[in-house]
Amino acid sequence: MSKSYGAVTAVDAVNLRVGPGEIYGFLGLNGAGKTTTIRALLGMIRPSAGSVSVLGQPVGPQGRGPWRQVGHLVEQPAAYPELTVAENLEIARRLHGIADVRATSHVIERLGLAAYAQRKAGALSTGNLQRLGLARALLHEPALLILDEPANGLDPAGVVEIRDLLASLAHEQGVTVFMSSHILTEVDRLATRIGIIHQGRLIQELEADQMEALRAQRLEIEARDLEGARGALTAAGLAVKAGAGGLILSDMRAIEAPDEVAAILVNAGTPPTRLAVEQEDLEDYFLRLTRGEV
Repeated sequence: MSKSYGAVTAVDAVNLRVGPGEIYGFLGLNGAGKTTTIRALLGMIRPSAGSVSVLGQPVGPQGRGPWRQVGHLVEQPAAYPELTVAENLEIARRLHGIADVRATSHVIERLGLAAYAQRKAGALSTGNLQRLGLARALLHEPALLILDEPANGLDPAGVVEIRDLLASLAHEQGVTVFMSSHILTEVDRLATRIGIIHQGRLIQELEADQMEALRAQRLEIEARDLEGARGALTAAGLAVKAGAGGLILSDMRAIEAPDEVAAILVNAGTPPTRLAVEQEDLEDYFLRLTRGEV
C-alpha cells in the first residue's frame, strides 16, 4: 500500500500482515507514515496504490469493511464535550447496536472511569479523555483493536493499566492489537512483533525474540579509580569508551568473559565497584536503525 499527497510520498509500498491474537508494535519517528498507514487501515483515506484488507475483508469506499469487529483510537479521542462520560458511551452503545445495557457500566469500570462517569467529557484531563476513547474502542468487544498512541496523556500508573489490559485482551481473549506508540519501553514489554517504518518505508519487521537477539550488548564498569581502570583495560588490549558514570566495553571478549575483566582490574589495583553485562533497550536500537547504524 502506498499513499502520496501531490509530490510527497507519505507511505511507500508498505506491506503488513498481522496474525490473529498478535500485539503488533508499529514504530516510527514523527512523520514516518504511522498515522497515514493507520488511517488507510481504517478506510479514512484511500491508498494511492495497492489495497487494504482488514480481518479478511477489503476496505473500500462508502465505509466498506468489517467495522463491527474493529475498535479504534486514532490521534485525538472524539467525544461530545457537553455530555458526560456515561452519556458518550451510551450513545456509542446504541450506535453499535449493543443490546446489553450493562455494556456501558462494564467498560467504565474496566477503564477506571467510574469516578468520572458523570463528568462532562469537555472537563476531562487529557489522560481521562484518552481512557474514554479507549472505552469507546472496547465497548463492542472487537476482534481487532487499531490504536494510535494508546497511552497518550496517561500517567505512569495509567500506562501500566493499559499495558496489562491490552496484554489480557490478546492473551486471554485472542484479540488482535495493532498499535503505534512513542513509549518504546511499553512496546518492548507488550509487543509480540514489531515493525519499524522510516520515511514511509517499512525498514524492519521482526518477532520480539528476534529483535531481542539483534540488540547490542555491552559490559558496564564502575570503579573508584576510573582512569586507572581505563589504563589497565587498554593495556590488556580492550577498547574502552566512557559511559554515564563509568566505562563501557563492547568487545565480545569482555562481554563473554566478564570475570576475566574483573581479574584484570583487581590485579591492577583498581577493583570494580560494579560490573554488569547490559543490553541496549528498544529505544537505543530504534535510534541506531533509523540513523542507518544497523
